Amino acid sequence: MGASLGAAAWQTCLGQCNHNLETMIDLENDVNASLIFQAAVDELRRADLRSELDLNQIPAPGKIAQHAIAFAASVSEGSSADSGDRGTGRFVLLHEDSPQEQWGGNFRIICFAKSPLETEIGADEMISDISWAWLNEALEQRHAEFSLASATVTRVISTGYGALEQQSDHAELEMRASWSPEGATFSSHIEAWQDLICMMSGYPALPQGISHIEAKRNR
Repeated sequence: MGASLGAAAWQTCLGQCNHNLETMIDLENDVNASLIFQAAVDELRRADLRSELDLNQIPAPGKIAQHAIAFAASVSEGSSADSGDRGTGRFVLLHEDSPQEQWGGNFRIICFAKSPLETEIGADEMISDISWAWLNEALEQRHAEFSLASATVTRVISTGYGALEQQSDHAELEMRASWSPEGATFSSHIEAWQDLICMMSGYPALPQGISHIEAKRNR
């Protein structure tokens, strides 16, 4: 399992993906939020959607920022051999009207990604380092400018006993990460998060097919 995909391969995939648009999802934008946050949400609608994933807007967590928008994604049933155990993740864009010292600005992204693994891979300590490299490479290759990135990676190997001893050992890889987006291209950050879920789930770094998020405003 390699930690890096060459720049030429990324560019080849990007060139192929731009010709394969699929279904769109609705994106709600709170018109009562600050204009800066509304503009950030509008920028998210430019994001490409991985065809391997089912992605939806979900209620944002409350009381952690003045404004927030959140998404959930999971590997679609048609893309996974095991319909009961698939890669999944969450993505939240936070905004405060006043700059936050710990964020280095007004915006912060927090995300979560989890995927089942082959037990042998889950037992390899290097997979944690590889996962961190995947996140950084996905952000770089999507041209997502960022700072103050941090993450924790957890590997879990489960073994059944008693009534569950017939179950095979299974492993999971989980990452919780956050970073401060820079610039105005917020779409590239949600694209990189999707790439991370797919890479953790064993898919190519960039997709065979993409679509776009569509905007819908709250009234």
